[in-house]
Amino acid sequence: MREETLRLLEEMQVNEKTDSEIYTILSRRVGGENGEVLRRMASDEARHCEVWGRYTGKKAEARRLKVFFYCVMGWIFGLTFVINLLESGEDGAGKRYAGLIEDVPEAKGIMEEEEIHERRLAEMVDEERLKYIGSMVLGLNDALVELTGALAGFTLALGNNATVGLAGFITGVSATLSMAASEYLAKKAEPEEKHPFKAAVYTGIAYMITVTLLLLPYVVFSSPYAALVCCLFNAACIICLFTFFVSVVRREAFRPQFVEMLSISFGVAAVSFFIGWAAKTWMGIDM
Repeated sequence: MREETLRLLEEMQVNEKTDSEIYTILSRRVGGENGEVLRRMASDEARHCEVWGRYTGKKAEARRLKVFFYCVMGWIFGLTFVINLLESGEDGAGKRYAGLIEDVPEAKGIMEEEEIHERRLAEMVDEERLKYIGSMVLGLNDALVELTGALAGFTLALGNNATVGLAGFITGVSATLSMAASEYLAKKAEPEEKHPFKAAVYTGIAYMITVTLLLLPYVVFSSPYAALVCCLFNAACIICLFTFFVSVVRREAFRPQFVEMLSISFGVAAVSFFIGWAAKTWMGIDM
């Protein structure tokens, strides 16, 4: 066997062992039917590891750091997020298996099994948070667009961190309650929606977390302009993180969504900043 093929098999053996341990840990955590499917997936990965071991003559050890990372990600972002991340890696592995078929005939069968994995995993997960991802997107988008714009305008018009922070806090809390109430009424009007209160809660939580992170710089910094820059940086980080989460769980492209959301939020902030400058300069409003 070629040395290049042997090295690739050793790498795949470790990957299969690592994935098997991740699926095993996740299966213990979730239990039920989802846990049973994950146990079968872990068994399949372990069997693949044994197949590669017959060629390499070595015993594989899981990458502990990767196992720890994916388990933490599962606790924070949910089972679907972790599964889709793992499956995106298996998509790349499938292409590598195709190149091994000539040297390792069993690679074809394993490649077909990996394709079945993706379909199984996509069908097995039923997470509550995914049902309300639209509510979270609504709350987060509205908070980013509305509050970044408001804070940009307040910063130039008011010019005092305490005043800007207070105005932003009042605006944020009022908007949180308003958005949650609107989402509750909107979901209650939908015949198929059984839990409008949960949708309102998810919207309110997403909105309030965003408000807190955007207002934090006005507590930390003494300069209002430094606080605004940090606020916009926080907004960009929130957009990046949440867009990545949504793109993974929905299997959508990350970049177009990120650019669109960033452009809208920062565009509104720029317009609001200009309005604040206009109010301060042309109308003589100064505090």
